[in-house]
Amino acid sequence: MRKEDVIARLKALSNPGAVEEMARFGINPAKSYGVSTPNLWALAREIGTDHGLAQELWASGIHDARLVACLIADPQAITGEQMDGWAGDFDSWAVCDHCCNQLFARSSYAWNKAVAWSSSEREYVKRAAFVIMACLVVKDKKAADERFEAFFPIMVREAWDDRNYVKKGVNWALRQVGKRNSNLNQRAIETAREIGKLDSKSARWIASDGIRELTSDSVQERLQRKK
Repeated sequence: MRKEDVIARLKALSNPGAVEEMARFGINPAKSYGVSTPNLWALAREIGTDHGLAQELWASGIHDARLVACLIADPQAITGEQMDGWAGDFDSWAVCDHCCNQLFARSSYAWNKAVAWSSSEREYVKRAAFVIMACLVVKDKKAADERFEAFFPIMVREAWDDRNYVKKGVNWALRQVGKRNSNLNQRAIETAREIGKLDSKSARWIASDGIRELTSDSVQERLQRKK
């Protein structure tokens, strides 16, 4: 399928009402068709893996086309340079999170990018670092605890950042890693307490919200069942 064909299909599936709603969440209505998630997935399944087409769709700058691009791109074919380029193009949390979950976290570069981007000055690039950390909990079943433990000092270091999508990203990563197993749960709780001592409003929020979930009965009971 050609890029032009995909974009024509997306236009045909457009939902003006959804576009208006998405604009409230910072998604540029001029570059969005408001296509529903089920329709995006159905189109991606029809196309199949096509890394070249994914790059063309991403370059279009169209929100919906970029979401499809993340679904049809080959995580084994993506390069570190391409990841840097796409991350630099992020213009909403929706594209950032979708791309990290569906593509970046499945790449062999994921662990390195999570560390490298964590100190970025760009809000969505920095958020991407922590979204990847959170996604790796599910995507990399065989990773040793030590690999995740290496993320904790980074969370502490960046917890001061009060930009909305960054602090929520740090919080997400902390909670997800802390729910992987009992050992990481205890380490995450200790990290949250360390974060809570920082003289920062965002850090205190990250810490209190993280501790509340990580020490909850539901999480603790599930971790005990996993032992």
